[in-house]
Amino acid sequence: MEISSFYDKLKGRTVAVCGIGRNNTPVVLQLLEHGAQVLACDRRSREELGTAAEELEKAGAVLRLGEDYLDSLDADLILRTPGMKPYLPPFEEARGRGVPVSSEMELFFELCPASIYGVTGSDGKTTTTTIVAGLLSAAGRTVHLGGNIGRPLLPVIEDIRPQDAAVVELSSFQLTRMEQSPHVAVVTNVAPNHLDWHTDMQEYIDAKKNLVLHQKPEDRAVLNADNTITAGFAENCPGQVYWFSRKGRVNRGTFLGEDGVLYGTNGQNAPTAILPAQEIKLPGDHNVENFLAAFAALWGEVSPEIMAAYARSFSGVPHRCELVRELDGVRWYNDSIGTSPSRTIAGLKAFHRKVILIAGGYDKHIPYDPLGPVAADTVSAAILMGATADAIQAAIRHCSDLPVFRVPDMEEAVLTARRLAEPGDIVFMSPASASFDLYKNFEERGDHFKRLVNQLMPGEA
Repeated sequence: MEISSFYDKLKGRTVAVCGIGRNNTPVVLQLLEHGAQVLACDRRSREELGTAAEELEKAGAVLRLGEDYLDSLDADLILRTPGMKPYLPPFEEARGRGVPVSSEMELFFELCPASIYGVTGSDGKTTTTTIVAGLLSAAGRTVHLGGNIGRPLLPVIEDIRPQDAAVVELSSFQLTRMEQSPHVAVVTNVAPNHLDWHTDMQEYIDAKKNLVLHQKPEDRAVLNADNTITAGFAENCPGQVYWFSRKGRVNRGTFLGEDGVLYGTNGQNAPTAILPAQEIKLPGDHNVENFLAAFAALWGEVSPEIMAAYARSFSGVPHRCELVRELDGVRWYNDSIGTSPSRTIAGLKAFHRKVILIAGGYDKHIPYDPLGPVAADTVSAAILMGATADAIQAAIRHCSDLPVFRVPDMEEAVLTARRLAEPGDIVFMSPASASFDLYKNFEERGDHFKRLVNQLMPGEA
């Protein structure tokens, strides 16, 4: 559907936007600007919303706040925020009345005139999304980057031209019940995550699978050959399957050769060398995988020379193995994106010596057993806090007697690490847990950690 036709249909119609967050606020303003009557619904009170409530009312929205905010949704269209389950009873009741229940991202997929490159996965999706966008930009395309990476794209859809590229990071929340897939779909990996939100692991897997399930035959699905769950998606792919692998050669896609060089192939010609893995600026095997995934997504569209140059220069995304500072010979790293055990495991394996680990946070009901043996090999001391501290300590104790320190908050965690660290040590803050017990999100947690580390004075331990 063209955006002009969509706006014409909106005029005079009521749209209920459920969940007033940073992504939906600009959507509300966009709908109002084009003649819709908007009902802005949120569980929070006016006081909790702060200035957002006044801003939306001033623009013309009607607010429905408090515990009953989803009752009797009398609207022609309902848009839910990604963190809101799509099968809640009020939504099911609305569907029964013939009212479409959608989301900002689903509407964007329907209306976007450009090719869409979508990336999902349990780990690595933000870095991979950023690499894909950077490579397309380096190749001369105009790129619109957004989605779960932090920017809603529907409000800027009028700026997107058919020859542009839309690159979107997609979470399992956004993909649940999604019935559209991008032209190029990348699944970095799938491991247990967000089991506090999803009904079970199978629902989580099915959400990720939606990224490739609705592709057309000319579309491309990029799958991780080294991840059993992801590799299993191939049998349900209507599009062309490209693989990436760090552990073995693939017939079509990208792989890390036995000689330590990254290669790409379209399945018809001999593999082409891109660059040696040791020349990738970002450390760690997981970042080799991120580059392999991005290269496979764009193989044949972006030249190997551009790929190699970008890999040698890209310094990463904040909160992902981010070097904060070196103080008195100790390096401090912020990996607040480590919101699951698998993310933290990948980060720990990026270093070539044992680290002092700061971990723990909100409980997403994910098993921590896999973290134990990795910590035994990569951690010299663990500083734990939050609701998951007991589970992390139990996983460590099952495999190792390394020192474990329990602290109430990040301030004490940093001070404890300061006392423990000696010149040459690495302090690695990678919680293996969500942040919601103490912070709004992982960015706020990472920023707090960085402030605390940057406040430390030389020579004081």
